[in-house]
Order: sequence, then structure tokens, then C-alpha cells
Amino acid sequence: MVTIIDVGGDPKDAHPRNKAPVSARLALAARAVAYGEKIEYSGPIYNAMKIEGQRGTLAFTHVGGGLEAKGGALTGFTIAGDDKQFVEAQAEIVPPTAPAQASDQVSVWSDKVAKPVAVRYGWVNVPVINLYNREGLLASPFRTDDFPLGPDPK
Repeated sequence: MVTIIDVGGDPKDAHPRNKAPVSARLALAARAVAYGEKIEYSGPIYNAMKIEGQRGTLAFTHVGGGLEAKGGALTGFTIAGDDKQFVEAQAEIVPPTAPAQASDQVSVWSDKVAKPVAVRYGWVNVPVINLYNREGLLASPFRTDDFPLGPDPK
């Protein structure tokens, strides 16, 4: 699987017009998965979340040389408390603890959520997301919750 949300196209058509980036990402995955090359072939994948106060700290795999936000501040994150009502969240990449390490965590929060329980990323029909690894591969959308999906998740 490769993430291609950033390739562009028509929001009403899931098939991107620019096929070259799609095939390049699939080729990277094939080289790593089928042929065993030791290369980064995926964008960041959500791994775990730890809640501390008003923030959720998300850990990722497939960070390659580290996480980065393309085009400015991180976008596409929402956060919810016990009421299961998601609101737009602020997010920032957590600097690594040692100079030789790659950044692999993102801190997410909102002043509207005092005690967060869940975070979602890119969890809308046409997401505007910009979390990449330094190899230029986009993070996959995810959710940390298992709330029922539908019009009223309560």
C-alpha cells in the first residue's frame, strides 16, 4: 500500500491524473517488500499515542530521516475528549532527544479539549495534510480511536 492523497486530481474522482508519482511510490514498495532492499518505502505510519495533560503525543514508524511538515505548520489533525466530538487541532513535530536521532513523534492539542482521548489525521473526504518523512513520502491517514463511525458516534 502507498499513500497518494497528495498526488492531486479531482476530489470527485479517486483516480489521480498524474500517474508518475503513484508508480514511483509503488516501485519503492516493491523494491523493499519483494526484493528486500533496505530503503524507506513508506510515509510515516501511526504506531502509538500517549496522553499527557492536554496533549496527545503520537509515535510513528517509517520516519526515515525524520518527520517534516511541508509548506508550513502541520495540518489535518483533529482531537476529541470523552464527548467524542472532534475539533481542529494544532500539531507540532517533537524534536528528537538525541542529535543523531530522527524525529518520530508529533504532539497534538486544542484549547477546546481539556482531556483528550483520541486523535485523527486526514480523516475527512478531501484532507489537507502535510506530514511527510524526509524521503518525501506522505503519512497515511489514521485514527487512534475505535469509536463507531456514523452520524452520531456517542
